[in-house]
This record gives sequence, C-alpha cells and structure tokens, in this order.
Amino acid sequence: MAETSPDSPKQVRPFFSPFRAGLRRLVFFGSVTVVNLIATYWLYDLFERLGVHRAHGLLLIVFFVLNGLLVLGSFHAIFGAWDILLGKKQAVRITKLAEEAGDIPLTRRYAVVMPVYNEDSSRFCARIEAIYRSIEATGHIEAFDFFILSDTRDLDLWVLEETAWTNLCRKLGGFGRIYYRRRKINSNRKAGNIGDFVRTWGGGYEAMVVLDADSLMDGADILKMTRVMEAYPNLGILQTPPKLIRGASIFTRLQQFAMRLYGPLFIRGLNWWQLGGGSYWGHNALIRLKPFSDFCELPDLPGREPFGGKILSHDFVEAALMVSQGWEVWLAWDIEGTYEEAPPTLIDHLKRDRRWCQGNLQHLWLIFARKLPLTVRAHLFMGIMAYLGSPLWFLFLIFGTWVAWDRAGSRLSNYAYDGTPVDRLLHIDGNTQSLILTGFIFLLLFLPKILAVIGSILCSRVRKSFGGMIPLVIGSLMETLLSMLLAPCVMVAHTAIVASIVLGHAVGWGTQNRDTDGTSWSEAATVHAMPTLLGLAWAALAWHISPTFAAWMAPILSGLILSIPVSVWTSRARWGKALLRSKILATPEELNPPSVMQLADVAKASIDPALDATATGRHGVVAAVVDPYVNGVHVSLLEPGEMTPGQEAVVERCLMDGWQTLTKAEQNELLYDAPGMLMLHRAVWLRPAEGIHSTWTQAVESYRHRLDAGYDGDQ
Repeated sequence: MAETSPDSPKQVRPFFSPFRAGLRRLVFFGSVTVVNLIATYWLYDLFERLGVHRAHGLLLIVFFVLNGLLVLGSFHAIFGAWDILLGKKQAVRITKLAEEAGDIPLTRRYAVVMPVYNEDSSRFCARIEAIYRSIEATGHIEAFDFFILSDTRDLDLWVLEETAWTNLCRKLGGFGRIYYRRRKINSNRKAGNIGDFVRTWGGGYEAMVVLDADSLMDGADILKMTRVMEAYPNLGILQTPPKLIRGASIFTRLQQFAMRLYGPLFIRGLNWWQLGGGSYWGHNALIRLKPFSDFCELPDLPGREPFGGKILSHDFVEAALMVSQGWEVWLAWDIEGTYEEAPPTLIDHLKRDRRWCQGNLQHLWLIFARKLPLTVRAHLFMGIMAYLGSPLWFLFLIFGTWVAWDRAGSRLSNYAYDGTPVDRLLHIDGNTQSLILTGFIFLLLFLPKILAVIGSILCSRVRKSFGGMIPLVIGSLMETLLSMLLAPCVMVAHTAIVASIVLGHAVGWGTQNRDTDGTSWSEAATVHAMPTLLGLAWAALAWHISPTFAAWMAPILSGLILSIPVSVWTSRARWGKALLRSKILATPEELNPPSVMQLADVAKASIDPALDATATGRHGVVAAVVDPYVNGVHVSLLEPGEMTPGQEAVVERCLMDGWQTLTKAEQNELLYDAPGMLMLHRAVWLRPAEGIHSTWTQAVESYRHRLDAGYDGDQ
C-alpha cells in the first residue's frame, strides 16, 4: 500500500468504486430529473388547454421544485425496495464487514461522548449505564471510556449531574473510565461542546461514539462499528439510522411507527446512491477523531444571525468537510441497536424545527462552495428544502386559488382549447389529463407507504414484529390519515418560521421537552390560532369560488381548521397507551424490547439516597452547600484556589441574605469557588441559626427530621 501524508486517508483505493458510485448517482438523479420534467411538461400542456393566465408561469416554477422533491423522496423508497429485493450482494453490510474482521481484541481506544444541556440526569445516566453494561457484556469494555459533556446552565441541575455521575461511577466501578466535565462558558452550543472534547481529550482515542442525551445504542453494535473502522482506515464517519423509541403520546407514536415501517426503504434508497459520500446526523455515529480534528473546525459564516454567525446545523457541514478531504462517510443501514427519542407533541416538534430550520437555511452559504462533491451538495440541498418546501407549497396553493378565482369570475370554459401535443399524441380530453396528473401525484405520495406495508405483510418475521397483519394495516391507515391532517398545520408553521428567519429573527438555544402530559387547550389555541383562522377564511373563499374547488381543497383546509383539536388529541399519552394495548401503531421495540432497552429501564446506578441532591428543602445548590457528601463531591471537581476579599463578601452575603439575593453571575462564580463552597458548608453547620438565612437553617434541620423518622437508608 502506498504511503500517504499523515492528514490523508491511509487507504489509497476507496472502498466504493468511483465509477460504480458515479453510475449509480447518474441513474438515480437522472431518473428523478426525467420524471419531474415529464410531469412539469404535462402540467404545462394542461395550462395550454386552459388558456394563458398570469399565475401559470409561477405555478409551473413552484410545481417543478415541489414535484421534484416529491419524486426525489418517492424514488428513494423505490430504489430502496429494489436494493432490498435484488441488491443484497451489493449492499454493504456493516455486520458482515465486522464478522470478517474477526473476534479479536480492539487495537485502539474509543470514547463514548454524550453532550447534555439542562437534562434529567437520572435519565441520561440510565442510558449511559445501559450502554456501559451492554459493552461490558461483549468483553471489550477496556477499550472504551465514557464522557458526560455538560453545557447545563441550570445550577441546580449541575449539582444533580455531579451526584448522579458519582453514584454511577461508584456502582459500576467506573472511576477512571466514566468522566464528567461541565463547561464554564458554553460557546457555540453542541458543536463547541464536542469541539472542546476533541481538543482536550481527543488525542487519546482513535474515534468517538457521539450520542445525544436521549440516545441509546447496543454495545455489540458499537463493537461492530469499531471493528469496521479499524479494518478500513479511510472510513471517517460511520452513521447509524436511529429508531424512535419510548413514544407515549399519539404524536410520537405516529412518528416512531412511520419511521420504523417506512424508514428502511428510504434508508436503503439513500444508501444506494450516496455510498461513501454520506452525511452525519449529529448523533448515534462513530467518528474518527484525527481527521475530524484536522478538518472539521467550523468557520463563522459572514454576517450576523440568523443567516450568519455560528453554524447551528454543524453535523451536515462536518460530514461535508470530511468527504471533501477524501475521507469516506458510510451509512450503517444494517445496524439495528441504535435508538433515540422524539418530541412528545406537535408544538414541541415545531419548537425543535425552529432551531433546525435556521441551521439548515445557513447552508445556503455552503451549497455552492467550491470543491464540494455532488453527494455533499445533494445532502445540503435536501436539508434546505426540508423547510423551504413548506413555503413553496403554500405559494402553490395561493397561486392555484388565484387561478380558480379568476376563472370562476370570467366564466370561461375549463378546457377552452384542444390540439395540444398531449391531445394529439394520446387523444385524451382535458379532464382525463388532469385526473392522470392528480393520480400520478397521489401515487408518488402513497407509493412508499404501499411498498412498505406490502413488503412487511409478505415477510412473516416483520409482520409479526408489528403485532400481525391487522394491527399493521390499521396502524398504517391511521398514520396516513393523521399525517394528512397534521401536514397543513406544519406547512403554515414552517412558512412562518422561514419568514421569521428571513426577517432577521435568530433562534435561541432551548431545552428539548422529552416528556409531557400533553398540550393544554389554551396553549394549542394560542399556537394554532393563525392556521385555524387561515383555514376558516380560506374555506369560505374556496366555497365562494365553487363547491368543486372547495371539495378539491378540503383535505388541506380540514387540517388547518382542525389544527387545535388534532394537536391536543395527538398529544395525549393515555390515548397512545390505549392504542398500544391493541397493538395499533406498535413497533417491534415496544412489543419485544431489545436487551439494551431493558437494561436502561432498570438502570438505577445513578440514584443512591446516601448521595442525593433531590430532597425537598435540600435540592440542587442547597444540597451542595449543606450536605457533607454533596459538598465534598462538588468541591472535589473544582480547581483549588485562594479566596479574595470580594469572594468572601459574596459568601457572607449568601449566608446572611440567602442564595437568591445573589446575581446569576455571582451564583455561578461562587459554585466554581472551592474555598468559598467549603466556607459556606462549615458556616451553615457551625454558626448559630440566628446568624444565617432561613434557607440554610431549614436545610440543616431537615436532617434531624429524617433521623427522628427512623431513616434506615432505604427511603
């Protein structure tokens, strides 16, 4: 093998033949382009029959883009089905490559990193515990270290993270293998958090498994991925397709059912053409650290937010930089044990989309950059159009309403002219031509679902994993109906989000809601008031134009008008659980939970009453001051130092007037001041109750109540 520079892939010949990859991309995108051009010309010919209208040109432009996106999505499913049926020998199976590498000890060290931001520490520690025990069961835990990378700003949650981590390490014997770090300044959000890890600790590891706080991965699959990365030195990123789990509400269950049933077709279709030029989705992936460190330092975009500044959707860009430097990015489509959770309600979903939308629209700066491969531009384009598609759909509906209004007002014949090329060639009238186009659009919309359902019914293993044929068919019909009702509301919301970003309103960095009792009627009325009123007004206008046009628009207008009750109803966990009892919208992971999920369900290592910062009256920061064990853990994680007179004054004010009288900056600085925290701890226990604030005296007194109640360590 020829020698290469230290910064280049060590494997000269790429795993995927450039000729084969280029041919596949030509076939795939060529097919999408040809079909879209034919459909667009069909609509143009139909407009010829109708006679010239000012909106026809605009409609054709918007239709070309929208239909192109529809064809692109449907062809991913079609090519995925083709790959599943005929391409088993050609499709790269990560599991097979791992088996070829052999069951030998790993030669390199690997990190499992989980960035967290204001999360429930007991829940993300349960996931870490499950992954740890799952890797431990493979016999290769010595090759892995774990890192909790905290950007948490809530000071109480910071203390809870420290105690949860300490308990986790004590129970698992993980000191020196499970690490915790909280950044004092959380610059550049998650990308900055990961970047800080790479710069500080990355040199000690060959690669890192990147997780989200809601991620869960099977240890055996992580081992397979590391074996493949060791065997193929030019592999830069190995991305897995996570499955959605733990959905309780109807909304989340719709998402996880759809992803589990239809997702494999799209994943295989995506992998069919991208091959070694894949993308990175930000989590549940294995990344080689040396090239990531060398090439993936993200630049600031020109100008200010929302389009400039720090790159929010960093993952696509990092994969683009890897591929542009000759490193391969693969999609590990056959890795099964990879999971994540989703927002529980439509409103939470839209809040997350607000952040993702701004990040994806920033990629407009990058999509035409020089020296980017075709696959990179394709991924960036699809990410951008995931959000620009909604305002384009909205425009298409407006232009269509404009044309219908003008034609109704002019009282012209619907089909004033025959003799167009389609008429001369096929000898069909305008109504038939219109119905054929409509049927083609609906075929593109529903063909992926039809292929997935038929394939699942024919495969007994898959059919049984979804609870049988009847629950599978009922669930797919319910998912289709509810998705049709939700889509118009999402369209209007995305259009408003894009408009807000274009007007210069940048997004903040909020915490994702991972659990909820459901959306209240008042919240739904506030959030969905605009689409509801828009739907009512549009329905009145459509009926005024003609009952036929109103019927044509009914599926979209119904979704807008019913957005409030649909949002509330789909947020209810109790209805989701009722469906699960009937196996409706059930997924294989619910009916037969994998071992790593079972481990996470019973994981309690981070919870121990001997070291606890959650008790009433001694929660979070108060526990870090008062509780001897919590104070000891917190101080041990701080840098030693000497107190200044100013810091002593802050400590005295905190003692006398209470924690809440300090400013946010003073609170943060005090919690980083080891001598100050020790001084506070001693003072609340040694000074007379009359000389300190009631917060501290009540917390100290609570220990006496616990002893008086006969506390035995099990409460």
